[in-house]
Amino acid sequence: MPPDSGAWPGRVLLAGGTGAVGQQLLVRLATHPGVSALKVLLRRPFPLPAGAQALHTSWQDLAEHPEWFQVDTVFCALGTTIRQAGSQEAFRQVDHDHVLALARHAKAQGVRQFLVVSALGADAASRVFYNRVKGEMEQGLAAIGFESLTVAQPSLLLGERAEFRLGEHLGQWGSRLAGGLMPARYRPVHVAQVAAGLVDASQHPQRGLHVLDNIQLRKNPAP
Repeated sequence: MPPDSGAWPGRVLLAGGTGAVGQQLLVRLATHPGVSALKVLLRRPFPLPAGAQALHTSWQDLAEHPEWFQVDTVFCALGTTIRQAGSQEAFRQVDHDHVLALARHAKAQGVRQFLVVSALGADAASRVFYNRVKGEMEQGLAAIGFESLTVAQPSLLLGERAEFRLGEHLGQWGSRLAGGLMPARYRPVHVAQVAAGLVDASQHPQRGLHVLDNIQLRKNPAP
């Protein structure tokens, strides 16, 4: 891929921009000198920064809009919880099916770089449903064959959320009690650090699959 970092991430499509990590991505991409155009897929109205283009979708009509994917880079921050989704099936639809549908449409239109938020412990062979879905999602993306694929694998996320997540709240509380005893790989990471890691990676696309683990993500500046 071109070595000139000033050319990237170029024309950008963002999915999942209303979530915790997605909102951080939105802020950074909207002011990034390397972004020449910013499109944001939305399921509901949401205030966007000046210059960003809202694309309202139900996810079933992506095939009807190939022009949406006339971009260089796709950021995907789609994600939910089983509680929020209502069932394991509904959770899988968002965190697996929608992500892969987005990626396939992007690849069909010649998108060269795809960056996605996954999770620590993602493993297609895991007995833990959440980890297994994330692992299968990663496998599916790798099989699509993007010129550059970056996967962020954060631990528990710190930062403001639209909805309260008990598991993450308890995990953050426990990590504070554990202090320095918790291995760096498992320590919570701020959503701003995850977004910063992905945007930085997008400026320097690497061929093939590139994984940003939790230790790498935590090296980015936190609020």
